[in-house]
Amino acid sequence: MNQVVVAPEVLDRFHELAEATHRSEAEIINEALTGYLAADRRYAEILAARVAAADRGEFASEAEVARFFSEHGE
Repeated sequence: MNQVVVAPEVLDRFHELAEATHRSEAEIINEALTGYLAADRRYAEILAARVAAADRGEFASEAEVARFFSEHGE
């Protein structure tokens, strides 16, 4: 058995969700952790690819940077 410390307000919302959706707490925990870990893995993969591109010297040109900031502001 694993133990996790959860803020009381989060725990309350968790119990309310389980009750409202008629799902077990274990099901909600497994779904939440699976989703979080998948998103975190995608983030790590994207970050690693971007670092590898930077290591190869692949950077945005000055024109691309200028265009980005003109479209999105500084």
